[in-house]
Amino acid sequence: MSARPKGRYLALLCLLPFAVFFVVFQVAPLVWVALNSLHGEAGWGLDNFAKVFSSKFYLQALQRSLEISLWSSVFGLLIAVLGAYSLRQVDSRLRDFVSAFANMTSNFAGVPLAFAFVILLGFNGALTLLLKQIGLLDDFSIYSKTGLILVYTYFQIPLGVLLLYPAFDALREDWRESAALLGANGWQYWRHIGLPVLTPALLGTFVILLANALGAYATVYALTTGNFNVLPIRIAALVAGDISLDPNLASALAMVLVGLMTVVTVAHQWLLRRSYHAR
Repeated sequence: MSARPKGRYLALLCLLPFAVFFVVFQVAPLVWVALNSLHGEAGWGLDNFAKVFSSKFYLQALQRSLEISLWSSVFGLLIAVLGAYSLRQVDSRLRDFVSAFANMTSNFAGVPLAFAFVILLGFNGALTLLLKQIGLLDDFSIYSKTGLILVYTYFQIPLGVLLLYPAFDALREDWRESAALLGANGWQYWRHIGLPVLTPALLGTFVILLANALGAYATVYALTTGNFNVLPIRIAALVAGDISLDPNLASALAMVLVGLMTVVTVAHQWLLRRSYHAR
């Protein structure tokens, strides 16, 4: 047997533990949820999905989840682009400090984040009282949709910076100098060179931020005690609720989330192919 087949078999053997882990903890739960979503009181069928899409309550949860996730992802991405680009321009020590800080704050979510925002921007929060006293804040509520978009944007920014920071390595300084020599201004450089090069990273980061926001549960639950109508809250209530216990309907809602992410991922791949063909 030649050395190449032996190396291939060794690589497959090393891949086996990961494959087993992936099947057991990723594929199997997804298949289980998909099967349970098709099982209802009347047997197998699409009754659970019909109940989801015929209920204004669940449609409201879907709409709010999409609105909060989309807006927080857009705002987080825009701020992360500015932050990642700025990091390329500063001293290496400051860059390392900010990168380490972003890495730390990207994991600052859930109950601690909700508690921090309640202290700062709750009804009697420190910033809330200060801004009301100087007349810059009137009827803002951290427990509303706008407040949740603000909280979600906060934990999206560090993740976006960490994901986008390496992408700016693809931009070479001599490209900017060449564009300037040819008479291009800053806007033209970013329009024709910078943004097309960064497009794959921007789209990929947006998809990850969207998935991060759609699946967020602990922060919104701790902040609103489960009283804000979004899909993760509804899924948890149907799985662990004492009054509305219906794990099959929860599975259908979970598959709706999976479907949303599938659509976003397919659109992401299609846009990537278009950007590659346009070059």
